[in-house]
Amino acid sequence: MLAAPVFGYLGDRYNRKIILGAGIFFWSGVTLSSSFISELYYWIFFLSRGLVGIGTASYSTIAPTIIADLFEEGKRTTMLSIFYLFIPVGSGLGYVLAAGMAGLTGDWHWAFRITPCMGGLALVLLILLVPHRTQRRTAAHRALSISGTIRVAAEKPGVHRTAKTTWCQDVISLAKNWSFVWSSLGLTAMAFVTGALGVWVPLFLYRAQLVQGTVSPCLQETCNSSNSLIFGGITIGTGMLGVIAGAEAARRLRKINNKADPLICATSMFISALCLYVALMMAKTSVLSTFIFIAFGELFLSVNWAVVTDILLYVVTPRRQSTAIALQILVSHLLGDAGSPYLIGIISNAIQAKNDGSSQWSFQSMQYSFIVCAFVGVFGGAFFLLTSLYIEEDRKEAEQL
Repeated sequence: MLAAPVFGYLGDRYNRKIILGAGIFFWSGVTLSSSFISELYYWIFFLSRGLVGIGTASYSTIAPTIIADLFEEGKRTTMLSIFYLFIPVGSGLGYVLAAGMAGLTGDWHWAFRITPCMGGLALVLLILLVPHRTQRRTAAHRALSISGTIRVAAEKPGVHRTAKTTWCQDVISLAKNWSFVWSSLGLTAMAFVTGALGVWVPLFLYRAQLVQGTVSPCLQETCNSSNSLIFGGITIGTGMLGVIAGAEAARRLRKINNKADPLICATSMFISALCLYVALMMAKTSVLSTFIFIAFGELFLSVNWAVVTDILLYVVTPRRQSTAIALQILVSHLLGDAGSPYLIGIISNAIQAKNDGSSQWSFQSMQYSFIVCAFVGVFGGAFFLLTSLYIEEDRKEAEQL
């Protein structure tokens, strides 16, 4: 989260392939090194796991802009959807690969020794397949960014105009871009809901089963294993399906409505919020129904991942795209999934403290606190509706710059 603005600044001014390669190399090196840290230096291990986020920040901010420059608008959404599709796939495969290596070797350290091999493969493919320099595109112009200087070709040969902007000027300009601001807040609402669900759903489902009498009380560390496994499978499946569905819907509806992208995001957020609310209300009587509606809620959340990034890429001028993505990552994590699990926990504890410590109130306290996610989802839909009011104007402005 904190490294994203740094890579955004660098990505808008220097060679993105080199920066992306350096980030992947750093991620792989830190991951491999962490596997050799002994228990005596556990704090260094924790630090090394945090440093992995620096590598993540490099490709999260820069890769989408490279994809945008390699493909025209018709194919860009499809390619972005493939990029975001592999986020849930990679997360799921990471668990499988790491668990498999730990099982084969009898040592969990090998989980951190095999995954850097995947990073090494990614680095080799980056070097071999991605052009050293990609031209920055809009519908009307191509721009080349060199050390913060933007040279935009004019219609007459040999004529160009040069514009130099500082990082602060870029941020101020983005703050005036209402399509970027509102869509970023919509993404923040998505991250808020996703973060809370990822942490608390397994425990919530266990407490629901406890109230129904379908499970027996157990130790905290063993309570949620089956629910976690099912929820993890749901997350991977709905993530893949949702990203594909969102990209296809955007591709088709853009042909008939210029505001299709934010309207798709708004609709999916409203439906997701409704599904999550129904899931919460049905948890006490039917855990199966809860699983089903949570799956639909996550499905409609996932519809937006590629579409939101595509919105950013055509409402922000190319010389500010890396900075824009970095700021979006910073805000969505800071106000979204970094704090939402903690907030849900605080509300649940506060409700439970005012009532008895029975399993009934243990369940209801979390049920009531989770309703916050449904309301945040509705706000997210409203933010995307506001985006639709400005998107045509901001898109034209970005194409003219």
